[in-house]
Amino acid sequence: MATGAVWLSAALWIQTSTRAEVEEVLDARLAEAANMVSSLISDHRIAVAQAGDQMLPIPMSREASYSKQLSCQIWSLDGRMVGRSDSAPDVELTHVANEGYSRSVIDGEPWRVYTLVNKELGVRVMVGDSLAVRDGLVRDVLAGLLFPAALVLPVLAVILWISVARGLAPLDQLANTLRIRSSSDLSPLPDGPAPREIKPVRRALNTLFSRVASARDVERNFTTYAAHELKTPLSGLRTQAQVMRLSDDPEVRDRALAAIERSVDRTDRMVRQLLELAAVERSEEDSEQTDLTFLMHETVADLRVLAKEREVTLETAAPDKAVWMRTSPFLLQAALRNVIENAIHASPRGARVTVILDGTTVVIRDEGEGIPPELLDRVQTRFTRGPGSGANGSGLGLSILASAMQRLNGEVKFVQGQDGGQTVELKLTP
Repeated sequence: MATGAVWLSAALWIQTSTRAEVEEVLDARLAEAANMVSSLISDHRIAVAQAGDQMLPIPMSREASYSKQLSCQIWSLDGRMVGRSDSAPDVELTHVANEGYSRSVIDGEPWRVYTLVNKELGVRVMVGDSLAVRDGLVRDVLAGLLFPAALVLPVLAVILWISVARGLAPLDQLANTLRIRSSSDLSPLPDGPAPREIKPVRRALNTLFSRVASARDVERNFTTYAAHELKTPLSGLRTQAQVMRLSDDPEVRDRALAAIERSVDRTDRMVRQLLELAAVERSEEDSEQTDLTFLMHETVADLRVLAKEREVTLETAAPDKAVWMRTSPFLLQAALRNVIENAIHASPRGARVTVILDGTTVVIRDEGEGIPPELLDRVQTRFTRGPGSGANGSGLGLSILASAMQRLNGEVKFVQGQDGGQTVELKLTP
């Protein structure tokens, strides 16, 4: 349908442009013929002065069939016809006395006329042709141009139809292959001969299948681990609740209640970190101008209650002025909070955790046992606990850190202190 519209537009354009060009050429022929007759009069080849009352015949060129249709009249300036061609009508071709082109109607037939005034000889030369003849000539020219195109168009349409059908056949085969696949089948598409245009599509689909399969495996493992990790404290809660119900010993009941509080704290932290991890991985927040100094102090202030409960001193070192950077405050705060919280839990009572802002790098130091070298490669994997994570550790803090820093295009570096403790450097890219 689109091809047909293009062809129709082309035909209309050809008709319009061809008519305009033919009209221009024919008008030029009229002027040329009028100038030729005027030259013959000037050269005395047509003796107008000796004609008297006789009508002078005007010979017209017979070189082309169209020339036979030209009509010429010679009128004196006082309004007397002194000569005309065989095909010219008996009445005046045009009543326009001025030199140039004009239109007239003779016996109901429209004419195109060119008038040339020769004041030296006292004559007016008129050369005209019938517009009906012109229209016939234009139709002949258009027929010569459009008739071959009309014959070729069906053939071209068939060729296009076959070519498009053959070109789309591999896509149809690929669509059928995908249509019959199970929703759980994420295996790569089978290799085999394929057109050059289909190979990038197949590679892209295989890449997509691989990424979806990896994401599904991660989510499946995440669900399995989360269910297992939540099962342990929930089972402990049930057990301690049964102990409290069955025992009348106040000391036993107090120990059971303390165990329940620890289980609730662990479960609360795990659920909070699970939700935060999901929020970080879903985050599509745009970056904005952020004051790193203010964000660091705000994050530390939120964790001072936890540090006080753990009897850990929380110190900060930052410039007195604002340090501005374009980043995502949500992702950066999530990374900072989890590193500082892990440092507090990993530090013994009476220890100190220091948070330092140096340019666009945040350094967190603690005085705990540090991360063993054998765990460094997988410490940012979900549910991987270090030796200092304690009973409330969920193994999610550093995985939240890794996910947030990846989205911030930042870098995480773990440095083991010479006197013990762990240093974590968060390098942000401006």
